[in-house]
Amino acid sequence: MAQKNDTRDKYTYRVTWSEEDAEYVGLCAEFSSLSWLAKTPEGALKGVSKLVSEVVEDMRQNGETVPEPIAAKQFSGKFMIRVPPEVHRQLSIEAAEAGVSLNRLASAKLSH
Repeated sequence: MAQKNDTRDKYTYRVTWSEEDAEYVGLCAEFSSLSWLAKTPEGALKGVSKLVSEVVEDMRQNGETVPEPIAAKQFSGKFMIRVPPEVHRQLSIEAAEAGVSLNRLASAKLSH
């Protein structure tokens, strides 16, 4: 049972205010279809965490693949992105004018 809780605790949670519901909403990045409404941020976090735990348990019992926590994944630092040719040209010009590589310019823009 501890392993199940350890996995649940490694998921990426977020709490935000829902103006439409006039309550806090708890979310989990790895389970984007799940949410939990509560009057307090703490209640929203506790509720969505418990819900994720129940869903993970149900998935395991049914032999389904449980999503890996983002925090546990290894990232290479590389990914490919496609942009329109005119954007590619403009970014290349910006990089040349700044005296940096296109990769460095794109990385800086994505970091903001």
